[in-house]
Amino acid sequence: MQERCRRAESAGFHTIFAPDHLGAPAPFPVLEAAADATEHLRVGTLVLNVPFWNPALLARDAATLDVLCGGRLELGLGAGHMKHEFDTAGIPWEPFGARAHRLEETITQLRRFFTSDLEALPGGHSPVPVQRTGFDGSGPPLIVGGTGDRVLSIAARYADIIGVAGVYQLPGRPPGTFRLGTAAEADERVRFTRELAGARADDVEWNLLAQMVVVTDDRRAAAADLVGRFGGEMTVEEALETPFLLIGTHAQIAEQLRASRERYGFSYITVHEPYYEAFEPVVELMRG
Repeated sequence: MQERCRRAESAGFHTIFAPDHLGAPAPFPVLEAAADATEHLRVGTLVLNVPFWNPALLARDAATLDVLCGGRLELGLGAGHMKHEFDTAGIPWEPFGARAHRLEETITQLRRFFTSDLEALPGGHSPVPVQRTGFDGSGPPLIVGGTGDRVLSIAARYADIIGVAGVYQLPGRPPGTFRLGTAAEADERVRFTRELAGARADDVEWNLLAQMVVVTDDRRAAAADLVGRFGGEMTVEEALETPFLLIGTHAQIAEQLRASRERYGFSYITVHEPYYEAFEPVVELMRG
């Protein structure tokens, strides 16, 4: 893992993210190892399941990591969406409104703990973050993203980096059963969030999480194959237009990302780990 991080840094990637799922390694030790193996690479959570965490202990862990990595942490928070993980961990699965409320409450508590409350605890040795750019100037940059009105409203109020998620929960299906978002939905969700963010909209960074990277000389054939695998949830034209699928030659993907920046404002691009090697030449093209 550390060797992959070193390769990513040399290829021009800026950030390595860790998820927060049962069955995967604990995020903070992974990020510490990634930071230790690299010189400038930023590290972040994408995203923590807030109901898994006590806010005071989360503040302690985040502040400690920010100190250990020299101020390279980006803290991504989410409401959680995999019910089976909650069931396995013995954590109550609450309605989405309650989980969204917990997300907002955690953000406000972290801001308080990052400033003074942890320092006031007995012993007085609790760390405070190196960075003071997020959480209204009290901690590391805050990432919040989603598709629904409630989470995007929270992102608009608090986040330094806002992600418009590319997957939507299928109605009537088990939690965690998704379909891919279309370009029209991305347009509407960005517009909705920008309006809520108001004067902040041009100060935050807009994050795109690409769900797949398919390097091919035949975009249409690749899109048609994906549509078949998706079970007909979108058309070939929608698959070619959505910002959440990167399809084509490396040059075509780079052009797709430039178009997404112009259309939606996405300037922070994230890809899933299975695609990072295929994406390396795109990073070089974007840097050029």
